[in-house]
Amino acid sequence: MEPTNSSARGEARTPAVVTIREVAKQSGFSSATVSIVLNNAPLARYIPESTKKRIQRAAQKLGYRPNLFARTLRNQRTHTVGVMVFDMTDPYCIPTLRGIESTLYEAAFLPILTDVHNERNRFERYLEMLLDRRVEALIVVANWLFVDIGVLADLEKSKVPTAMIGRELKAGSVSSVTVDNELGAAAAIEHLFALGHRQIAFIRGPRHITDSAPRWRGVRQFSRLHGLEINPDLVMDLPGSSDPLSSFDAGYNLTEELLRKRCAFTALMAFDDMTALGAIRALHRAGIRVPDQCSVIGFDDISHSAILTPALTTIRQPLPEMGKMAGGIVIDAIAARQERQNLTAKHRKLRPELMVRDSTCRVA
Repeated sequence: MEPTNSSARGEARTPAVVTIREVAKQSGFSSATVSIVLNNAPLARYIPESTKKRIQRAAQKLGYRPNLFARTLRNQRTHTVGVMVFDMTDPYCIPTLRGIESTLYEAAFLPILTDVHNERNRFERYLEMLLDRRVEALIVVANWLFVDIGVLADLEKSKVPTAMIGRELKAGSVSSVTVDNELGAAAAIEHLFALGHRQIAFIRGPRHITDSAPRWRGVRQFSRLHGLEINPDLVMDLPGSSDPLSSFDAGYNLTEELLRKRCAFTALMAFDDMTALGAIRALHRAGIRVPDQCSVIGFDDISHSAILTPALTTIRQPLPEMGKMAGGIVIDAIAARQERQNLTAKHRKLRPELMVRDSTCRVA
């Protein structure tokens, strides 16, 4: 008969959990003292440093790990933050998430990431699941589809500190981190104007999203101040879409439409980088050299913008910094809540930056 014990079969045994009692035996101190030291309880400040070090050496030697779940049950803390992304495929998200993760890591908080796929039902379900797991705060990375008022109401009802990146709520308790879209658009048109461009085509954002209006307002204000005439035949609007990558195809198609009008332009200002990259593709297919025959500028500074040929001139949204700032806001809010302080929403608007690369040049 073959042996049936696990060691005979060569199976790995699950390592035994090291208890406080074993650490106490190894260190020579009572279980109560060991518990106070390893849990960093308030009474730990009265225990001599030499005792603490001896207990910590014993715990390390035995491979002791604290039972975080049990600690959570005792002190009502989870040290987790829910991070809700509306579409992970959006190039806007990755650098923003890196900034969030960096701040939460430094503060010893664990992010729980969810991708709601631009679906209201999935958003509601994930929000419920995160709250069931007693996350201590929420960070929402909104995209251009985040327009559902009901979703905002769900966030308000959650009663946990919440920061939204990319959208600012005019009222309520939800904090926000945004970029100054109007200032960024003004910087883009100013750059083209300074290069001598006066015949400029525009591909604006979809009318229903919140970034479109301030960016166009920045263009119009600069134009009025400097006497730049905007030809309505050279103004196109991106269609609404649930796919954040669709603006590449839309930029391509709208640029082809502009070319079919045979209305001359020496520069094109796109709503975002994906639109600008689609426009460059269309211009290239039509035999128009960028930037020699047509300059192109985008908005966002997604990761591909600097490495393509030509490298894209664009307005940089400080996405990692926005993620870090949102993380800092909720960490501060969690601390204030622990001290039973009143929570007030914080709204931060960051300044964008013009990144001059190879897709723009002076008019010949």
